[in-house]
Amino acid sequence: MRRLLLALSLSAGLASGAFAQSAEIEANIAAQIQAFRADDFATAFTFASPNIQRLFRNPDNFGAMVRNGYPMVWRPADVRFLELREVDGALWQKVMITDGNGRVHLLDYQMIPLTEGWKINGVQLLGAADPAA
Repeated sequence: MRRLLLALSLSAGLASGAFAQSAEIEANIAAQIQAFRADDFATAFTFASPNIQRLFRNPDNFGAMVRNGYPMVWRPADVRFLELREVDGALWQKVMITDGNGRVHLLDYQMIPLTEGWKINGVQLLGAADPAA
């Protein structure tokens, strides 16, 4: 009985740690999207990993890439967080975004942990989704 209780408490601890991790990741993505909605590209840039920051060099370049390449992220009508999963050692947060025209898009955010918290290390557009599915 003691072993069962220990196993249950350990698994509950792991689950609560995963939940906290998921909540932090979702909060960071949501905060970046909120910054995009306000055209605050300087703040949105702070949620990007150092690799992404080096790639785009400054918030203006980063903002132009998002406006032109990911307009659904720049001006979403609705954002829903789906599953967080590990793929080849990397954490990926799947996000369903509905744009202003009612089209639904699935995106995958690669997240990396740094000393200052979770950062977005890349976003993949998985394509359009059927909201009824």
